[in-house]
Amino acid sequence: MKTKVALYGKSGHHIIRELTDNKRAELIAVCEIEPKVLPESLRNKVVYYKTLGDMLENEEIELVSLCSPLRKEQEDQAVLCMEKGKHVYAEKPCAFTQDGVLRLLSTAKANGVFFREMIGTTFQQPYKAMRNVIKQGLIGEIVQVFVQKSYRSLFSNRPQDEDIDGGLTVQVGVHAARMIEHITMLKITESACVETKLGNPVPEGNLRTASSVLGTLENGGIFSMVINYLNPDGFGIHGNESVRIFGTKGMMEATDGGTRTRLIVGKNDLGPLDLNEPDDDYFELFLNKIRGEGELPFDDETALHPTIAIINAKKKEGMWKSK
Repeated sequence: MKTKVALYGKSGHHIIRELTDNKRAELIAVCEIEPKVLPESLRNKVVYYKTLGDMLENEEIELVSLCSPLRKEQEDQAVLCMEKGKHVYAEKPCAFTQDGVLRLLSTAKANGVFFREMIGTTFQQPYKAMRNVIKQGLIGEIVQVFVQKSYRSLFSNRPQDEDIDGGLTVQVGVHAARMIEHITMLKITESACVETKLGNPVPEGNLRTASSVLGTLENGGIFSMVINYLNPDGFGIHGNESVRIFGTKGMMEATDGGTRTRLIVGKNDLGPLDLNEPDDDYFELFLNKIRGEGELPFDDETALHPTIAIINAKKKEGMWKSK
């Protein structure tokens, strides 16, 4: 039997591609999604609902994927889904406060369902290979980590209201926080950010264009993040990502959107990382969990701690004032 899936909203990276010809999951319902958003093969196979509440009355639905139009409402919507006995797979950020994230986990436990954010990036190459290097201890104790996450500007398409998508530091920075925590397997303990609106074409708007985050790791190491909407079109791809990890025995990096890698241990430049191991599809891993066919790589706290860390960094915004 296939797992019956519903989609709510299109404000984010939905799992439509993963549901096309999926052998274990079937899309049966959508809400706040027009037919044109779906591939032709799915358009006539789903029920279109006007409200989330109406859709949740469909007892066939086992899993709801949320990309809520107003992200600030997504926490309450996820709780509603789980109280109706549905598993939830949510776009980031899943909540706007640490208490909100913990509420989602406690609600899932209380209702016997599973909750996850869409956190697949670090289960893909080259970041999966970087985690393997850490596990092998090749570069020693992790002392410092640098992560860059830069998206194309597209300022006219970016919301001026952070309630819509969570804002730059949180909705983009959560990727950087995951790269730090899920690659190094070290939790962020303290963090703070400084943001700027410089370059925002709407003078009275609230869109942040760049953010810097600094903080500490649980082993005493430190990290920094560069987060912005300043990736020029000429770069060629939407996300200009870099990760550099410095340890007591060596360093490694993935740069230019993850297209170039390098590992150096002591005096030996070992060149590019071995990327032969295939990516893990995180949605398929989540299906394993809810179908009782396998376990997820991280427990609940580890999976969602990067979200809490970046929320707390945003909360401390303003330690340095920037125009």
